[in-house]
Amino acid sequence: MLLSDLYPPVIGGIELHVRNLARGLSARGHQVSVVTMHHAGQPFQERDGDVVIHRLRGTIHRADQAYDDTGRRYAPPFPDPELARSLWSVIRAERPELVHGHNWLTRSFLPLKRASGARLVATLHDYGLICAKRSLVYRDGICEGPQLMKCLGCASRHYGTSKGMAVTLGTLGTGPIERRSVDLYLPVSNAVARHSRLEIDRAPYEVIPNFVPDDVALVPLGTAGGSNSHLLAEPYILYVGALTEHKGLPILLEAYARLRAAPPLLLMGTRWPGSPTSFPEGTTVLTDVPHVDVMRAWQGSLFGVVPSTFPDPCPTVAMEAMASGKALVASATGGLPDLVEDGETGLLVPPGNVGALAAAIQRMLDDPYGAERFGQAGLRKVADFMSSGVVSRVELAYRRALASPPT
Repeated sequence: MLLSDLYPPVIGGIELHVRNLARGLSARGHQVSVVTMHHAGQPFQERDGDVVIHRLRGTIHRADQAYDDTGRRYAPPFPDPELARSLWSVIRAERPELVHGHNWLTRSFLPLKRASGARLVATLHDYGLICAKRSLVYRDGICEGPQLMKCLGCASRHYGTSKGMAVTLGTLGTGPIERRSVDLYLPVSNAVARHSRLEIDRAPYEVIPNFVPDDVALVPLGTAGGSNSHLLAEPYILYVGALTEHKGLPILLEAYARLRAAPPLLLMGTRWPGSPTSFPEGTTVLTDVPHVDVMRAWQGSLFGVVPSTFPDPCPTVAMEAMASGKALVASATGGLPDLVEDGETGLLVPPGNVGALAAAIQRMLDDPYGAERFGQAGLRKVADFMSSGVVSRVELAYRRALASPPT
């Protein structure tokens, strides 16, 4: 049983990861179900191929502030009484051997773990084990670690006072309980493991990255996209991701404005409050783009840019670029150095450094044959991040958790 706050048709990196994992496990003969949060207009239960999807409502659904700015509802970082009760009904009916949590919905399972008899594996896709914002960003830098008053102020500035206080107290208060309950953590990068203090706290863990389907780069001819399916007629630099500051978009726009004889810049992503509203000449912005169009965009691009200014845990977008044979210019932060080998599959630059980012992009433009070599090397390296290899590693992790003494 996989637990995830969100699941398609809500689209995001974690949501696609959970769907791909569920389908990969099902294809290997496992009986798989997914439990997720209910959103308006969605069925409470349905099938996604052979995977059963359960959508639950909880106490958190009574709170309007539980929605984020995009209308998505997340589970709280503490056990939700009604979510736990509904989850228990599903567990009693299905009797899973193993529960695999992917974010804060996992915490509503904690009171049920002992009675369920299931082992608990938890993938850490971000820094939500210790950070109320999940981003590990404090003011303009990387947070050095949680402290109650510092976290309360930081989260209140981000969420508002009441929600910030609830999320902070829930994160810091329930985190130690989660650590004692999880049989095996699966952080998606070395950075996530390190910043989550797994080794320091002697928590059992194994780094297993995000992954993409083996055929992710195969876009069938004639596949219909959405209203934004049109792409640029000439080659372009491509950015895919949230149109936000922590993803480095303002830095990218400033760097782009410095380029000589720059080709078009195509931005594909989701707008958030605070997203830029003006862009340099030559920039095209496409929002809420179907995934098939994202993959088609990679095929038509010169190379990609992942300019994150926060310790980006393990961005799947980098794998999609590599699977399309495209070089990357990326920030040397978070899990990106696990994916991009500097001078081999792309170029790494200090996060937030406009000059270094502009120089690296210009180098790619001035040496297209070098960019092509980087792309071909990335195409070989991405085999390490394909479903066929990573899902089998997840299976082995499950066996390790099932063989360990219960916590």
